[in-house]
Amino acid sequence: MTRSPADLMRVNLLEVFNEHDPDRRAAVIAEAYAEDVVWHEPDRINHGRTEFARRAAELLAENPDWVFQPAGAASELDDIGHLGFQWGPSDGRPPLVSGMDIARNRDGVIIELYTIVAGVRQSS
Repeated sequence: MTRSPADLMRVNLLEVFNEHDPDRRAAVIAEAYAEDVVWHEPDRINHGRTEFARRAAELLAENPDWVFQPAGAASELDDIGHLGFQWGPSDGRPPLVSGMDIARNRDGVIIELYTIVAGVRQSS
């Protein structure tokens, strides 16, 4: 089944970056991203599914009780999808990080992902 760019943005946020089970996360990555996916973070570039999965696991391990939430609806234009996000404690406190993921897609998979961090608040 081919997913739309908006569908892939929701999968990226909710089924990869909110998934703490490494096997389930790996299965989604294998299905939703190109083998040679490139992920541009503010301070690094990750090449390929293996590096993508390793880095996603690192982020989840750094803040194991944090969750990602969509900040609005996912949208798309041609082969580009984007979705704003918030990231923070799962206990109901306000999110501490806000940003947006933008992805180029081809043949129903993400080939390139850009993560833009728009704001970071200090925890209280």
